[in-house]
Amino acid sequence: MSPPLPRIAVTAGEPAGIGPELVLRLAASDLDADLVAIADPDQLQATAATLGLAPRLLPYTAGSPAGSRRPGELRVLPVPLRHPVRPGVLDPANAPHVLAMLARAADGARDGEFDAIVTAPVHKGVINDAGVAFTGHTEFFADRAGCKVAMMLVADSLRVALATTHLPLAAVPAAITPAALATVIEILARDLRLRFGLAQPRIAVLGLNPHAGEGGHLGREEIDVIIPTLERLRAKGLQLTGPLPADTAFVPHRLADCDAVLAMYHDQGLPVLKHAGFGHAVNVTLGLPYVRTSVDHGTALDLAGSGRADAGSMIAAARLACRLARPPG
Repeated sequence: MSPPLPRIAVTAGEPAGIGPELVLRLAASDLDADLVAIADPDQLQATAATLGLAPRLLPYTAGSPAGSRRPGELRVLPVPLRHPVRPGVLDPANAPHVLAMLARAADGARDGEFDAIVTAPVHKGVINDAGVAFTGHTEFFADRAGCKVAMMLVADSLRVALATTHLPLAAVPAAITPAALATVIEILARDLRLRFGLAQPRIAVLGLNPHAGEGGHLGREEIDVIIPTLERLRAKGLQLTGPLPADTAFVPHRLADCDAVLAMYHDQGLPVLKHAGFGHAVNVTLGLPYVRTSVDHGTALDLAGSGRADAGSMIAAARLACRLARPPG
């Protein structure tokens, strides 16, 4: 008997963006998974009608066994909108709807109801405009699970993780402490082993400053924080190189010698990864007690309702979620 399909919770994201369309495009794919959309079913139907799609939306019952799925089929766990939606027009009144979708997915994955979560993009600004402090999916799921996490993006064989995530650039140096850096590296190494099946993951660590500090002439963070932290972790058996100058760390011969790159801040590593794989790259939250993946782009309000959204990253995120939910070995 073949094993049951992985059950994947799919959150529809910002309702005024392209998230509902991405969910429907994913449902139309041949993905071999039991997809459960956490969304407003009426909005999914209305979006499908606008796009000329004819999905088969099925009610979801918690505890029901995962079954086979044909392209176009989608089980729906309803979370109603709070206010009517106009494509491309943000409305803070629907921020509670977005957060309720995320909370239901997180709680279900925590309890073993879902094997993984795949998230369509949300709009951080409109949630904050609603009076809720929100810095992103990554931080939301970490807080909900009560654990430390790390963000990593994957594009084919390129994996780039972040020592800090959604911070103003001026706040980055103070956030890179020995304890924080060690935690991120240990999470990254552990999940590369457990989720990606790499027995001895090789991690290339970037410096914070140009030329990795130029021996202290361009900043002391490498000398005072990064190098001592790497030395301590190497003594524990982790395979770490660096700190490397960021401007040469992504050349092919260096990437051939590592399984993942750890960048010190968001815009140090992600522009390279998105140049290499935009449209099919996947955001992975490491350190959670469950699998969570997401698209590599935002809400694309200008494309909402047009039928022109590219679902490549959403489908790639779901495929990777299925693979990580069934790790090697």
